[in-house]
Formats: sequence, C-alpha cells, structure tokens
Amino acid sequence: MEELQRLMRDVIVVPHQSDWQEKFEKEKRSLNKLLPDATIHHIGSTSVPGLAAKPIIDIMIEVPSLESVDERRDQFSQLHFVGKGENGIQNRRYFYKGEGNERAVHLHIFPYGIDHVVRHLAFRDYLREFNGEAKRYGDLKSMLAKKFPHDMEGYIQGKDQFVKTLEKKALSWYEKNKRAGNQ
Repeated sequence: MEELQRLMRDVIVVPHQSDWQEKFEKEKRSLNKLLPDATIHHIGSTSVPGLAAKPIIDIMIEVPSLESVDERRDQFSQLHFVGKGENGIQNRRYFYKGEGNERAVHLHIFPYGIDHVVRHLAFRDYLREFNGEAKRYGDLKSMLAKKFPHDMEGYIQGKDQFVKTLEKKALSWYEKNKRAGNQ
C-alpha cells in the first residue's frame, strides 16, 4: 500500500510560479552537458507566463537520433531521471524526475523536427500570444483539479476536447505565422 501511495499523484494545479523558468534553466544546464548536440525547449503550461499549471516542468528535447539517448540511460539515471521508453508515443523517449506528488520534471525527447515537436511548440507559442485562451485553459484546469483531486485520468479526460480544439487553432496559427515569417 505504501508503494502504491508513493506512485500515485494527486491533481494539483497552482497559479503560475515565478521560479518555474529558473527551474527549467537549471535542468537545461545539466541536460546540455549530457546532450551537447540537442535543442532544449521549455514547453507545457509552466512555460506560459500567467498560466495556472501542475507544478511540473515539461521539457522537450530535440536530438539527432534517439539511439544517442538510449546509449545514455545510465547517465539520465545519475541525474535522477526514470526512463519509460516511448511511453505510448512513437519516436519519443520519455523520462520523469520525482515520484508521486514529488514529481518535478517530465522529459519528452524526439528526433529533430518531427510533428510532435511542431505540435508542442505551436501550442506553447499560441498560449503565450493569446492571453485570453491561456486564461480559459488555466480556469478549466483549476476547475478540473478541484473536481478530480485524486483522479489524474478524470482530469486528463476533462480537458481532452478543449486541448484538441486549442491545438488545431494553434497549429493553424503557427503555420500561418511561420510562412509569413519566412517571406
């Protein structure tokens, strides 16, 4: 029972914290040493100023090959990251740091430029650009955290349709702006 409680996570959504960017930068420094040929992005809600979020830093890393990541599993472990392989998403390596309610970091590692990378960057940049959308998203997450305080799956399902709709808008906006920026 104690082991199960250690692994379970409550749904905790808090107002944006000023130290999230600093926590990302600290992780980025150690990850840059491990993966010097990578590009490291702060993604997810903690990367959007003013957005309420679960206090877990999401980091997306682009690498030339996933094999280089697989070869460094022991080094990730030395940095206290637990590797979960693809963890349900093809061409990804997923790691986390911290157990249960002490979860602190999620790493999503992809080869350079694949669709998942574009999707995450578009979503982040869209929320940074459109404060009203970010507020609506934050309000939904806060409401769902109160409704499902011990049910992560319920929380995730509760925001699923909203996120899918927002993601479509974000990708459309991102592509238009990328094209406009390249002209």
